Amino acid sequence: MKNFDVVVIGSGPGGYASAIRAAQLGKKTAIVEKSKVGGTCLNVGCIPSKTLLKHGEMVQTIKQANDWGIETGKTQIDYPKLTERKNEVVQTLTNGVSYLLKKNDVSIYEGEAVVQKDRTVLVGNEKIKGDHILLATGSKPFVPPITGIEEIDYETTDTFFDRAELPKKLAVIGGGVIASELASAVAMLGTEVTIIEIASDVLMTEEAELRHALKNQLEKQGIDIITQADIKEVQNGKIVLGSEEIPFDTLLVAAGRKPNLQIAEELGLEMDQNKQFVAVDKFYETSEKHIYAVGDLAGSYQLAHAASAEGLVAVHAMAGERNKQLNQNEIPRCIYTHPEAASIGLTEEEAIEAGYDVTVTRSSLNGNSKAIVAGEAEGFVKIVTEKKYQEILGVFIVGSRATEMIGELMGVKVSEGTINELAEVIQPHPALSEAIGETADALFGQAIHM
Repeated sequence: MKNFDVVVIGSGPGGYASAIRAAQLGKKTAIVEKSKVGGTCLNVGCIPSKTLLKHGEMVQTIKQANDWGIETGKTQIDYPKLTERKNEVVQTLTNGVSYLLKKNDVSIYEGEAVVQKDRTVLVGNEKIKGDHILLATGSKPFVPPITGIEEIDYETTDTFFDRAELPKKLAVIGGGVIASELASAVAMLGTEVTIIEIASDVLMTEEAELRHALKNQLEKQGIDIITQADIKEVQNGKIVLGSEEIPFDTLLVAAGRKPNLQIAEELGLEMDQNKQFVAVDKFYETSEKHIYAVGDLAGSYQLAHAASAEGLVAVHAMAGERNKQLNQNEIPRCIYTHPEAASIGLTEEEAIEAGYDVTVTRSSLNGNSKAIVAGEAEGFVKIVTEKKYQEILGVFIVGSRATEMIGELMGVKVSEGTINELAEVIQPHPALSEAIGETADALFGQAIHM
């Protein structure tokens, strides 16, 4: 039996980043993966979806070019070729992860892990043991118990990207981030899309103005959005609601994800108050000493970069460096619809509830030169601050490249900079980031273009 300092179960972003960092800290490290290196994110999640969104964005760019006078003729979609490119992108990145693991001398074990309380791990016929175990087993699609759902063919986010053909008429059950991104992507490619959400609105986890702006843009893409839906049953080719039927040739169930808890349950790990996630401390250690859980298991943001950040905190704790902790308010939240959205920190309502004396400043992209040149002037930058020290509490951006723009504001927030200091930054011209400066200046009544 081989002994390791750290054994990581799962090679998604929470797993492979943790394994590499553990090795960098001088720990003898192994990683176990039962499926494909890279986990959900690289193989059936973040990367395939963003590739599809890029394809859709290019179609919209071509349409816009025709409107501007650059005539290209009728756009033809070769969907199998798009899928082939997606596969190439995924393969490139998963190969890169495998290379990095090997470069850092992380031992890779392929197969399903059985973890025992003494931290012995069985992988097929092999047996290894870790001084520390990190569980990064991710999640799987949640399929609601809808009448008739098990009797028909449907896609989940784990299967959707392997389709050979572009759907002509897609119905999406679910209105969260993943559902909205995929709806946006295929709508831009020409699919007729209906989103069906049982809640009062789509994107309910997001700040209100951001949510409303994205919903408006989804509808402008021709997506039909039904909220507060009463789903009676699903039949072949149609969803039966309380008062209407929604036809489809493809059904996508994208109602969220639930953690893969098999190993946690076999180990008898304590669960959180709602019995949905593994209970962990601030270093992501579970109720069993030397066994840690991160990512979708731990019940924070279901985001690849959140899982990676949690894993780094955990392995530093394993190495005796317990001064590194993760602030959930410093984790960016990104939505890759068209246009994009990005946010970090507290909403105005959350900040008030937390006891802050709050000020909100905002600017629109409709006065931004770069956005107007690009034909992408719909969107805004909103910053929530507290009055006494001008601390930045939250940031919300909707617009082209919002997921890139958030970086500047994250840097200021994490380094404890104030909005006064942000207003002193000389922004390049023309650039989308000028909207950040305008938003900061607006707080002091000194914005130039609004």
